[in-house]
Amino acid sequence: METEKKIENKDPEGLFKAGAHFGFTKSRRHPSVKELIFGVKNKVDIFDLLKTSEYLERASAFVEELAKKKQQILFAGSKNPALRAIKTGAEEIGMPFVSGRWIGGTLTNFKQIRKRIERMESLVSQREKGELSKYTKREQLMIDREIEGLERFFGGLILMKELPKALFIIDSRREKTAVREAQALNIPIVSLSGSDSNIKEVDYPIPANDSSITSIEFFVKKIVEAYKAGSKAAASQQTAAVKE
Repeated sequence: METEKKIENKDPEGLFKAGAHFGFTKSRRHPSVKELIFGVKNKVDIFDLLKTSEYLERASAFVEELAKKKQQILFAGSKNPALRAIKTGAEEIGMPFVSGRWIGGTLTNFKQIRKRIERMESLVSQREKGELSKYTKREQLMIDREIEGLERFFGGLILMKELPKALFIIDSRREKTAVREAQALNIPIVSLSGSDSNIKEVDYPIPANDSSITSIEFFVKKIVEAYKAGSKAAASQQTAAVKE
């Protein structure tokens, strides 16, 4: 199974079909991706997909190791083409996510963020149990609005009881605040990064199209598959150990 995955990642055909080869205009190119550009077409940078596949394989291997250790990876992306993919991918493997604007301090001020999450969980629990009936209709309306706001900003982080062991983001240039916070805490970063990004800021960059829905969904799927493969390998090892 692992061998099949690696062969697939080395095959640029899937990458090409997903439109992963498209970068931005040459004028926006960051110097760090210079060696990863195959050429320029209509003033647009074209990624060398053989090199992209190598970076993808490296990132996937890292994610597999996280899964084998049952460690969390926080998914994040605020650009519109990434919102659904980030949420769907994270939920598929039971990971926390930020699908929308990154709240400053999500990592570096996690204790306070966690308090907001707990506040949200408490209010939702009270509402479900009918315990808010003791308040006036106006007060209940205000609480409903508070819950709505908390869920919008922190709903995807409920599963994150402690700092994640890694961060997976779409567009490291756009998510510079998340990158800085992860760097400050020595949290490894996996990122789908376009040709305008400084890939040297990221531990496991995946240099490719980070703007189209098709490309983003493709790479999110690859990261999800890598995590599933790692979880499956860990489960198999555990089963084998029990039998022994």
